[in-house]
Amino acid sequence: MADIKKAFVEKQVIIDEIKDKFERAESAVVIDYMGITVAQADAMRKNLREANVDYTVYKNTLVKRAIEGTEYAALAEVLEGPSALAFSYDDATAPARVLNDSIKEYKKMAFKGGVVEGAVYNKDEIEQIAAIPSRDVLISKFMGSIQSPIANFARVVKQIAEKEEA
Repeated sequence: MADIKKAFVEKQVIIDEIKDKFERAESAVVIDYMGITVAQADAMRKNLREANVDYTVYKNTLVKRAIEGTEYAALAEVLEGPSALAFSYDDATAPARVLNDSIKEYKKMAFKGGVVEGAVYNKDEIEQIAAIPSRDVLISKFMGSIQSPIANFARVVKQIAEKEEA
């Protein structure tokens, strides 16, 4: 009887951990991770860590219990077969983007679905989200686009000033 109670307590700790991750996350992506080698998995985990993405494999039944009755409950339908979860707490597109790079590189694994900023998305929608550049890249592109007209204006003013001096 003590062993059963201990097992229940251990499972409850994991369920609480999963709930906490979902509550804190900007996004969570579910993938089928089968088919990659240990070396590929290590490289993928390294890339995920560098992007501040928490990647973990949990039993589907524990994840289903953790999301039961929450806004993420719709994810339960994709939790069949081998599943891994990637959580990001600051960049909503990071898990999908980094995992998409691994999927393209290894030509294995597949998205199952995910949650981004509280909304549940299917496999196809997560693939679209994966194509969105990171926040830093978007800011850089924006800054470049507004900097270009200003630089052109400065050059024109300089040419006018040089022409008037001559």
